[in-house]
Amino acid sequence: MKTKALFVAATFVLGSAALARADISTGEASRLREASTVIRELRDLPDKGIPEDLWAKAQCVVVIPSMKKAALGLGGEYGRGVMSCRRGADWSAPIFMTLAKGSWGLQIGFAETDLVMLVMNERGVDKLLSNKVSLGGDASVAAGPVGRTGAAATDAQFSAEILSYSRARGVFAGIDLSGGVLRPDDDANTDVYGKNFNPKSINSGAAVPVPTEARAFVQSLSVAATTGKK
Repeated sequence: MKTKALFVAATFVLGSAALARADISTGEASRLREASTVIRELRDLPDKGIPEDLWAKAQCVVVIPSMKKAALGLGGEYGRGVMSCRRGADWSAPIFMTLAKGSWGLQIGFAETDLVMLVMNERGVDKLLSNKVSLGGDASVAAGPVGRTGAAATDAQFSAEILSYSRARGVFAGIDLSGGVLRPDDDANTDVYGKNFNPKSINSGAAVPVPTEARAFVQSLSVAATTGKK
């Protein structure tokens, strides 16, 4: 009986692991590579990038590479990205996300813009993992301060659940994304992790290893956060 019980337990564990890892599509792998590139390049902007102390305090990081204008009749922006959250000294397997809005005019004359959002507290994390979030409505958002430290942050920035940044053609600045809708990309998350895992279970780390294609992105966050603690 004991042997049978061990066999059943082993089968369950292996089955759970299999469900937690499906094949990653070319588009999803590309999204992870681009997000990793955005974070690495931000690390090369010590005086003009995200302040080091904010990297150290962020609970989660959302990266939307190449936000594009969308053909929505009256104009708009739409992008796909990824989010990872702190799990002690490590970072979680990435959760695939989407962001959309009628129009920000955020491109500053360019067709594509990279976006980075720092989720600064657990309240903001819980909201993002629950369902779609209206930025500035369901979750407070502010343009993040830029520079070596966050000492110049305003009261609004200090109290915001999410600090947001944009980059277009090398120009990096904080941006107010109020009115945008940020939500988990359910189709991508199901493709990568299986239908039995939702954003909360992916974030928890239970039976959800970091996919091979996502390791560079997670590592880039670890380096950025470590640099911020110096």
